[in-house]
Amino acid sequence: MTAPHSDSPFLAACRAEPHDRTPVWFMRQAGRSLPEYRAIRGSGSILNAIGDADLSTEITLQPVRRYGVDAAILFSDIVVPAHAVGFGVDVRPGVGPVIDRPFECRADLERLRPLEPETDTPYVLETVRQVVSDGSVPLIGFAGGPFTVASYLIEGAPSRTYGRTKAMMLGDPELWNALMERLADMAIASLRSQIDCGASAIQLFDSWAGALSPPVYERCVLPFSRRVFEGVADTGVPRIHFGVGTGEILHLMADAGADVIGVDWRVPLDVARRRLGGDTILQGNLDPAVCLGPLDVVEAEVADVLRRNGDHPGHIFNLGHGVLPEIDPAVLAHIVDQVHAHTRGG
Repeated sequence: MTAPHSDSPFLAACRAEPHDRTPVWFMRQAGRSLPEYRAIRGSGSILNAIGDADLSTEITLQPVRRYGVDAAILFSDIVVPAHAVGFGVDVRPGVGPVIDRPFECRADLERLRPLEPETDTPYVLETVRQVVSDGSVPLIGFAGGPFTVASYLIEGAPSRTYGRTKAMMLGDPELWNALMERLADMAIASLRSQIDCGASAIQLFDSWAGALSPPVYERCVLPFSRRVFEGVADTGVPRIHFGVGTGEILHLMADAGADVIGVDWRVPLDVARRRLGGDTILQGNLDPAVCLGPLDVVEAEVADVLRRNGDHPGHIFNLGHGVLPEIDPAVLAHIVDQVHAHTRGG
């Protein structure tokens, strides 16, 4: 029997196998800038929408229908596992994740019991099953990197300095390591459950890891990211690793064990591949803000990313971070058409 999506250019690029066109998808393509998303999303916390599998399925598939992207990304959030085990997490509109009682001491570890996906997040698994049943493109499942999730739990809200997080990381390494182990194991449980339900690839979003120096990242974060990737290695699905502002730690992120390294817009794609080695498979890396400029500028910047890839088969076109809410969907549709029209050597 033919494997699902055996002709997928996205999955082929994840493995640097031959394929006929450069695949493209956009982080945060599900929602945000789409009028059809705003029409059905409803008010209140995004966690309410995530908890409705039928609604989440529709939101996940909306950008696939509109743009013709080569992969769907699950409509969910990196704090869902912590919310599901009752840690006291909400996602406040216009703010982001907020915590009732931030993580402060060893006793707070008891508030992070092991995740049991079938019991704790059945709505996520049902969304995965429904999207996979649609069958149009591969589905990317995801989890938050242990550091990024920890930063929300400790800070209590989005932060620019990560002061409390770094204070715990450096000042109480025993507690930090215990917290990171719990979050890594929750990520593994969540990712494996998504893969079991049919996700074709996974991405670990360690969005804020770029806030760390290389020595601190290597000592305090890398072992736990590696734990996550090793925890799903036997599934055989492609594994993507992504963070923002990670130019100085890209080589360390690559050591965590992912198959594909996401690159933000601060490091040109060709420079990233020189740093990581010629065989490295990359995802990225158009600056999302470029999409707010004139169309001819957008086209030139897209062409530059493609040129810098140098016809390497291991490239998935994406933004260097998520879709901005104010981006015109027509611009993203134009980008998809331009990337798909690109021919190697052309």
